[in-house]
Amino acid sequence: MAKWTVDQSHSSVGFEVKHMMVSKVKGQFDSYTAVVEADDLTDLTTAAISFNFDLASINTKNEDRDNHLKSADFFDVENNPSIDFTSTSITKDGDDYKVTGNLTIKGVTKPVTFDVEYGGKGTNPWGVEVYGFEAEAKINREEFGLTWNAALETGGVLVGKDIKLKVELEVNPAA
Repeated sequence: MAKWTVDQSHSSVGFEVKHMMVSKVKGQFDSYTAVVEADDLTDLTTAAISFNFDLASINTKNEDRDNHLKSADFFDVENNPSIDFTSTSITKDGDDYKVTGNLTIKGVTKPVTFDVEYGGKGTNPWGVEVYGFEAEAKINREEFGLTWNAALETGGVLVGKDIKLKVELEVNPAA
């Protein structure tokens, strides 16, 4: 199998969560790694995929919120420095894919399925073959031990339970 790595200048890893029951907070992980091993990326069913998000790099464009997310109330970055995923099965779904694997957050591992859209194949100006993919999964953060919340005076809670994980990758052959 060929090994592919992420071109971080053309990729992103982010998330969104409901805030105060009325809007969404979006954030990203500025530091991450991903490895894709496959004979042919036009058929992702042959691939093995793993990724790692560095929780210390969380960025919601609000330093106080980022520090709270890094604390023991949420990710406890000191004891749980990353979010990790390793694929266990990949199935074709029309033109797209379902990538199922083990997601570990805060020491809790659960199976999660990402809906993956194949973006296409191209050759960059230096003659290197590149492939693009977009992936999204929805998880319940409380199932991973992320239970901190605050009740609102008007009813409801400050932070929603459901988190959308969004990954946009451009991969290149590993050097």
